[in-house]
Amino acid sequence: MHRAGRRLDLKTGFTCNNRCNFCVQGDRRVHEEDRETAELVALLESGRDYADGVVLTGGECTLRKDIVEIAAAARDLGYTTIQIQTNGRKLSNEAFCDALIAAGVTEFGPSLHGAIAATHEAQTHAKGSFKQTVQGIRNLVARRQRVIVNSVVTRSNLTELPRLGELLVALGVHQYQLAMVHPLGSAAKHHGDVVPKLREAAPWVKSGIRPGIAAGVRVMVEAMPPCEMIGFEAYIAENWIPHTRIEDVGRTVPDYRAARVGEGKAKGPPCEACTWNAECEGPWREYPELHGWGGVVPRSDPPIAHNSVSP
Repeated sequence: MHRAGRRLDLKTGFTCNNRCNFCVQGDRRVHEEDRETAELVALLESGRDYADGVVLTGGECTLRKDIVEIAAAARDLGYTTIQIQTNGRKLSNEAFCDALIAAGVTEFGPSLHGAIAATHEAQTHAKGSFKQTVQGIRNLVARRQRVIVNSVVTRSNLTELPRLGELLVALGVHQYQLAMVHPLGSAAKHHGDVVPKLREAAPWVKSGIRPGIAAGVRVMVEAMPPCEMIGFEAYIAENWIPHTRIEDVGRTVPDYRAARVGEGKAKGPPCEACTWNAECEGPWREYPELHGWGGVVPRSDPPIAHNSVSP
């Protein structure tokens, strides 16, 4: 099977030391046990028939006592890309960073959701988490590691996105992504305080990626349709997400793109007349249930082939 460029997304469990008010996993940490080491290794073994890259995620996978062992198992199985997706707090420990690097981790995906501690921690509900995550990023950059930051776009941090972009550039990250909040789990529960309208968010999102564009840092925007990304179409993340299989607890998603288009995203009446309809996955399915389709304006200009440019 052709494995090059394919990715395995492996959910290790849902224990977490943050309590983010936008967490798509909601209260799974309460109801589901973290996976055993042997189960994860077996999934890594079977995953090699499909993928040459793996993302270890959760929950907060760095809280596992065996995370270094799991990363080393992925290395020994021949995964060429091994990413840790994390809130970044434990990466403030330099020895822990060194252990993960020695085990074969090639990419780190910490998350930062504000340009200042007050904004970040109002969402993570974890005092000190901003300082820890920023220090973790600094530790990794100092070690010349590939750092890919994800920031969830919410009502709370909209106006701070330009400053957040400037901060991430100053920290020296290799890539950052602004991801529109997915109204599931905790985000659905707190949607009135968390989920902005696309039209409200779009100008701030564009301003948030401009510092990265100017500095030559790779930037992307997830779950923001082309009707809100005029002039910034090259940075739509869905055009660049690799073919991914998700091994969730109790469920395998064999093709993440097919699941996004078929189950996760939605199209509405304005989309029918849009010339970019075929290029667009639409917003998260839950979005129009909260805000409707009234603010969505179809485009009439011809689409640009997204593979002609790269963010």
